[in-house]
Parts: sequence; C-alpha cells; structure tokens
Amino acid sequence: MSTPSLHTETVEMTTTACVEPPETPRLHQVTGRTGLGIALTLTTVALWSVLPLGLRIALGGLDAGTLTWARFLSAALVLSTVLVLQGGLPPVRRFTRADWMLLAVATVFLCANYLLYVLGLDRTNAGTAQVVIQLAPLLLAVGGVFVYGESLRAPQWLGFATMLAGFLLFSYVQIGHLVGVLDRYYSGLVCIVLAAIAWAIYGLAQKQLLDRMRSPQVLLCLYVGGAVVFAPLAEPARLFRLTATELGALVFCIANMLGSYGTFAEALVHLEASRVSALLAIVPLSTLASISAARLVMPALVAPEPLGPLAWLGATLVVVGSLAAALGRR
Repeated sequence: MSTPSLHTETVEMTTTACVEPPETPRLHQVTGRTGLGIALTLTTVALWSVLPLGLRIALGGLDAGTLTWARFLSAALVLSTVLVLQGGLPPVRRFTRADWMLLAVATVFLCANYLLYVLGLDRTNAGTAQVVIQLAPLLLAVGGVFVYGESLRAPQWLGFATMLAGFLLFSYVQIGHLVGVLDRYYSGLVCIVLAAIAWAIYGLAQKQLLDRMRSPQVLLCLYVGGAVVFAPLAEPARLFRLTATELGALVFCIANMLGSYGTFAEALVHLEASRVSALLAIVPLSTLASISAARLVMPALVAPEPLGPLAWLGATLVVVGSLAAALGRR
C-alpha cells in the first residue's frame, strides 16, 4: 500500500484551505434606540404632511418630469456639498456588485415613486392622494416581516388591524365621492397605487444599504441617480418662467425632500421597518390638518376637503392603531 508524498498532502491541504463556503449577506440590524427612531419618524411625518401643498402649487408652472428632476438635482448638489465639507462621500470604490445592484433597485423604485405620485396628485387632490399612498407603509411593514424577519407580537398585529379599520372608515366619504366620478380620478389612483408599491420596494432596499453606508451617503447616491434618470424628461427652460409663488413652492419641495428623506433614512437605522411604517400611518390625517390650516392662509390656492363625523372617528382609530403597532414590544 503506497503512502501519499509530502508534496501531495501539502497541495491537498492548500486546496482545501482555499475553498471557503460563500458568505451569506448579513441583514441590517437596528441600533435599538427606539426613542430616537420614533422622533425621527415623526419629523418625517410632519414634513410629508405639508409636501402635497407645495407640490400642487409648483405643478402650476412645471410638468411632473421637470419638477422631479429639479428636486433630485438640487438635493444632490446640496448634500454632496455637505458631505465634501465633512469628508464623508460614499465609498464607491469599495462597492461590490451586490452593492451596485441594490443601489440600482433603490434608485429605480424611488424615481418611480416620485414620478407616479406627482402624476397621481396632479389628477386627484391632496387628501385622496395621501389616503391611497398609505398603502406604502403597510407594504413596508409586510416586507419588514418577510424580508428582515421582524417579529410582531399580538398587540402590534391588533394595532395594524385597528389602523386598517380606521382607514376604511376615514376614506368612506371620499371613496363614495370617487365612485361617482371614477372616470376623472381613475388614472390618478392607479398612479398612486403603483407609487406606493414602488416606495415600499425602495424602503426595503435602502434599509439593507444602511449596513454598508451612512444614511446621507445612501441618499446622495440615490439623488445623483434620480437626477440622471429624470434628465431626459426635464425642460429646464420652464424654471425661468415660474412665478414667485411657484418658485417658492419649488424651493420648499426641495428643502422638504432633503429633510424628510434624511430623517426617514436615519429612522431606519434605529427602528424596525414595521414600526416606522406604523408611525407613517399618521401622514394622511396630518395632511388634512395641514390643508385645513392652509385654507385659512391661502384660500385661493388650497381646495377645501371637509371631514364628517365618520372621518374623524376613523382618524382616531388610525392614530391609536399606529401608535400601538409602533410602540408594542417585540
């Protein structure tokens, strides 16, 4: 019986040592700073609540493509300046193929969300748009459970159920109105539903990117990508024909974009996607409150959206349910 030579054993050991099982990507884990995560999410809620008002005014002088391009480009310029001064630009040279693919997914679906939402808003009204877009955080919550394995206890599931009941009741009057004029709102509603699906996919992709970069670095990549995607759809000359009011609305929309997505991205660092989505459920209600307040200041620019007793009852259920789902212990 022959004995393997020393050279043969060395080659076999070397070959065995070089063959390693593929590394499984590590899913993003939150920091557990729940209070900070909730505070950041509520800031996002406040900013998104007033955004439709600015968008409606800006759309008076711009088309959806130009408006969206201007927001992405401006946000990219501002954020890149800040990160250059801080010495914290994204580490693009260290990106893997998986990182680039994830960035592409997040960019494409964020761009789709922005364009589809503006198109839908142009064909409906702020209240209707915010009720329908609320599909987005609910889809994000489902994605957080199935993609990231976020576990929810019975009180949180009860909170989501209460939220859903509240939204059905809250939108009862609006849905009844839409049935009578469905030909006018149909295309807008389809756009907003698709925007909600796109936003949920973007949110799940961004959450995983936070394991590779800080939230401002992720957002800069997305803003640059968005500016490139929307450049062919833009008509920059229209920016020079805006009235003072429309220009002010555009500046507001850009500042709102920087603030809201900055706080949203940072909230995902500290809080589970399911809890972030639950708190975002307040947005339609705070939007209608913003519309009511704006009507007192700008009655000629803001259309009234009256609420009946059933809508206010639904609003109460949504707030109670969203807080229960967000604050419940895992």
